[in-house]
Amino acid sequence: MTTYNFAAGPAVMPKPVIDQIQAELPSFQGSGMSIMEISHRSALFDQVINDAEADLRELLGIPANYRVLFFQGGGTLQFTAAPLNLATKHHHIGLLDSGHWASRAADEARRVGTKVDILGTAADNHFTALPTLEQPVDQALDYVHLTTNNTIEGTAYTTLPQTGNVPLVADMSSNFLGQQYQVTDFGMIFAGAQKNLGPAGLTIVIIRDDLIGQAQDLPSMVDYQLFADKRSMFNTPPVFAIYAAGLVLKWLKAQGGLAAMEQRNRDKAALLYDFLDQSKLFTSHVKPADRSLMNMPFVTGKPALDAQVIAGATDRGLLNLKGHRLVGGMRASLYNAMPKAGVQALVDYLADFEATHAKEELTDVSN
Repeated sequence: MTTYNFAAGPAVMPKPVIDQIQAELPSFQGSGMSIMEISHRSALFDQVINDAEADLRELLGIPANYRVLFFQGGGTLQFTAAPLNLATKHHHIGLLDSGHWASRAADEARRVGTKVDILGTAADNHFTALPTLEQPVDQALDYVHLTTNNTIEGTAYTTLPQTGNVPLVADMSSNFLGQQYQVTDFGMIFAGAQKNLGPAGLTIVIIRDDLIGQAQDLPSMVDYQLFADKRSMFNTPPVFAIYAAGLVLKWLKAQGGLAAMEQRNRDKAALLYDFLDQSKLFTSHVKPADRSLMNMPFVTGKPALDAQVIAGATDRGLLNLKGHRLVGGMRASLYNAMPKAGVQALVDYLADFEATHAKEELTDVSN
């Protein structure tokens, strides 16, 4: 039985990458050592991290005045690191409240003494649509925080808010490399790897030069200037995670780059959304214009029936469809490595379930 992993993260990785990791694991490049054993100070790893940065720069069109930093701690650590590094003049940031992870970012910024203005919120519609700016952005803000894709709620930005001269800082964890954005529209981008880039343990930070070095006496592990000066090797970096991410980046290039990947993702998403929109059993509550290409929550409206859908899907090799505990229901995550055949298998199963359920209801009524 073919299995498809719809987990929101850690998530599906490309099969050719998994196969290459398996083949190379005992002896990396004929060294007699596994990638998990080599020194981060070795020429072997220099090639790994340098290639990963070069490929990332090529795929995203990252200009020379932006640094690429390799961190640990997930996107969550950047909720603290960003205000410590960037909110140094006014100690005051803006934030668009688009869901759980935006709220978490606000909480962490406040913990380190940064004032947070909520510039717009989608709480009144239960985060089924994106918030918009309620007024022009106060230029006396250090930056505006934006979650480009909301993993739990299933919304994503295609048009960015206009913030004037205030830098836009994006948590791009769950649609990084799956949807095109211009790097120069942001002062900083950060993304945990465990969605579209590789295994958990690596976080990418892309930051404009002029935003580095504004803060003094920071804890070393959140100091962007220190990590830039040390080429992300102030301490031992996540060697294996960077290696795996580098393989995924080469795979992405072989697929035609980001434009081709985004079109593929749009085709996959349309396949599922078209089914949900015509279904009489399953519903997506997300505003169509704001729907994510990566994460699609949907429900039957009955938790017990949702549980049946998930159990039946698991039996057919359609794995990890249970929705986040905050919203329930089901959630299909269609990251880059999810093939269209997996989405078609899911749609076929949901259609079969709906047809069977309709027959059972008719039988119950007739009895």
